[in-house]
Amino acid sequence: MRPGVRLGVDVGKARIGVARCDLHAMLATPVETVPRDHAGTADVDRIAGIAAELDVVEVIVGLPLALSGATTASTNDAVAFARALHAALTVPVRLVDERLTTVTAQSALRSSGRSAKTQRPVVDQVAATIILQHALDSERASGRPAGSLLDPTEGT
Repeated sequence: MRPGVRLGVDVGKARIGVARCDLHAMLATPVETVPRDHAGTADVDRIAGIAAELDVVEVIVGLPLALSGATTASTNDAVAFARALHAALTVPVRLVDERLTTVTAQSALRSSGRSAKTQRPVVDQVAATIILQHALDSERASGRPAGSLLDPTEGT
């Protein structure tokens, strides 16, 4: 297992969940929910700031595929955001399949007694935590980094 703090990012239409792991890449924990900034770069700037603060070695961005594995508008949006994030960072960005993570996060929050209304501010953080923990567990089990390294030139 490669050591180093990593960020997990769950890109949504209105909010972006951010999670981090410890230096030994064992446990993912929520960090913050960043408001989406479609008109500017405040969201990318904030996440880049978090990455710099934590001295991360890598950023894991959730890739929302359809259940069939096909790409969707959300997939394209997440990839575009990952590219913008990559341009603002000096560390690698990886894309990891995140099918059903928001549903899993909502279910976990519901089980803990949170209503749908009180879930909204934290569900994206929980989804980012699930994405990152899955990536860490996958790397630990396989010995290979999870997902795929973002190629910022692909599709341009």
